[in-house]
Amino acid sequence: MSNTFATFEFTDEQHSHALPILKGTLGPSAIDVRNMYSNQDIMTYDPGFRSTASCQSGITYIDGEKGVLLYRGYPIEELAERYSFTQIAHLLTSGELPDSQQLAVFEKELRRYNLLHDQVLSFYKGFRRDAHPMAVMVGVVGALSAFYQDAQDYNSPDDQHRAAIRLIAKMPAIAAASYTYSIGRPIRHPDNSLNFASNFLQMMFGRPSEPYHVDPLLAKAMDQILTLHADHEQNASTSTVRMAASSGANPFACIAAGIATLWGPAHGGANEAVLNMLENIGAPENIPAAIARAKDKKDPFRLMGFGHRVYRNYDPRSALIRETTKQVLAHLGMENDPLMATALELERIALSDEYFISKKLYPNVDFYSGILLRAMGFPSRMFTAVFAVARTVGWVSHWLELKQEAHGIDRPRQLYTGPTLRHVDKR
Repeated sequence: MSNTFATFEFTDEQHSHALPILKGTLGPSAIDVRNMYSNQDIMTYDPGFRSTASCQSGITYIDGEKGVLLYRGYPIEELAERYSFTQIAHLLTSGELPDSQQLAVFEKELRRYNLLHDQVLSFYKGFRRDAHPMAVMVGVVGALSAFYQDAQDYNSPDDQHRAAIRLIAKMPAIAAASYTYSIGRPIRHPDNSLNFASNFLQMMFGRPSEPYHVDPLLAKAMDQILTLHADHEQNASTSTVRMAASSGANPFACIAAGIATLWGPAHGGANEAVLNMLENIGAPENIPAAIARAKDKKDPFRLMGFGHRVYRNYDPRSALIRETTKQVLAHLGMENDPLMATALELERIALSDEYFISKKLYPNVDFYSGILLRAMGFPSRMFTAVFAVARTVGWVSHWLELKQEAHGIDRPRQLYTGPTLRHVDKR
């Protein structure tokens, strides 16, 4: 119990109510209002939960004012430069970076469970080939709930761990198959001689009639993309996973709910929107006109990839992915890519413009990630699917964390604004 309290004054009733203040290890404290409704018959009102801590979590910390992102306490810049995605996955799911022996065991588990059941593969034939990859992924991941009868006691730590490993291991194959099926190419199986990122690339772009040689620089870029998108605190999709999990729903259904939420254009589809915006701007010389439109409140045009719901500073992931994009474009002989030239100039002008500075609109991770993914060969419809492959690690980590809590099913309340009591006319 907290020893520090905030006092809520009821001015019309001339009394007050003490509310405990809870302190985390970093960031702002939180006023504990859990007993406010039962004791005082009053609720707090926070549309969109902008100022509400919906849970306690030790996974990811964000300081939006300072542009800080920590995974289990480690800065994202250090992790992205020094560690692989599988090491990050171990960190997020277990709480610690693995030593060499722990990493070997973890990667062995991922290889063991990365195949898709043959009946799961048959599901793809039930979808139209022009279906959006995220629609396919929602269906296929949800269908996994009907499999794996060997490990369905989700109150058991062993079964929780096995479900988490299965989801992380299978998601690249599920995403890649949604793409290869859409273009009429046979679905490729995982190659256990490759690391996680390389395996994803070969399942995406390999042809059955010829060997696929993984480009090391592209594999490294893919690994970084996955790391930078692995988790991001209580965003819409993660909150959805946690809410579904609070009901006791099985983990495959919970992650399917997360994928469905991520699919929303305001969440996972932002990098595709940035790419469309850059294509519409066309060239650096058109940027001043675009910025003028963005400042015009009457014009619906918006600069995509600037600003963030949480960050009021430079998104630390943006600088990392910008430099990786430059490296990949140079490696592929695309140094003069017109979209990248437009993006770099747009960032330069915007960051020197008082309008954007005053509103703290800095580039976020989506600003360059679409350019990078497109250069690597990913069609725009697959951008969010790649996001889902990465974010599965975060979703699973939050699912595992929530299984250790005991607050019961999530149940938000509402401020009712409908009709007051009325009765049906008996005439």
